[in-house]
Amino acid sequence: MTVRGWVRQFRSSGGIRFIVLRDGTGDLQVVVPRDEIDAESWEISEHLGLEASLLVEGLVRADKRAPGGYEMTATRLGLIGESADYPIQPKEHGVDFLLDRRHLWLRHSRQTAIMRVRDEVIKAIRDFFYERDFVLVDTPILTGSIGESAGTLFETEYFDQGTAYLAQTGQLYVEAAAAALGKVYCFGPTFRAEKSKTRRHLTEFWMVEPEVAWLDSDGNMDLQEEFVCYII
Repeated sequence: MTVRGWVRQFRSSGGIRFIVLRDGTGDLQVVVPRDEIDAESWEISEHLGLEASLLVEGLVRADKRAPGGYEMTATRLGLIGESADYPIQPKEHGVDFLLDRRHLWLRHSRQTAIMRVRDEVIKAIRDFFYERDFVLVDTPILTGSIGESAGTLFETEYFDQGTAYLAQTGQLYVEAAAAALGKVYCFGPTFRAEKSKTRRHLTEFWMVEPEVAWLDSDGNMDLQEEFVCYII
């Protein structure tokens, strides 16, 4: 079997090296026995860096003790890409340091878990509305309208037609669409040009906004409750 992936961890124990390889679907522990592999492959295993990309050929067997529940005994290693001086090491780093290297921080197991949860939530949001015959309406990101406070707008020049703004909400557009389609929603990026004293404040985030014609307050609250329960 042949797998390709990036080195998450590695360690040595005598004449054996252990490499935890990830490929985006999960982790696989690779065992590299010195007496069962060629010299070039052993040399590669001796000089690995975190996040180096490898091609590994070998035999796979189930092992409950291994990450992912499987272990691979390598018969050959191929170095696809080196990773010299990889900046994120297995130690504590500050948030500012990690955000400056966000493209690499995405590879961390916690960050990939967050992205998978987000992906699942987004799918649930879309499924909820689809199953209830809502129509998705994609509202503009650049807009001439003000949905909230004018003081929280990101401005940009829009050719010779004046000022445009990054959307704070799609509300004005889905309200109009509800009069045409009955049940609609928008789901996309929104922006707030607000300063904050905390690192938890978001100037850009995704927001879902449904609009339903003929729905009273009780029906609105029922829809909200069903929505939250469905996603959870």
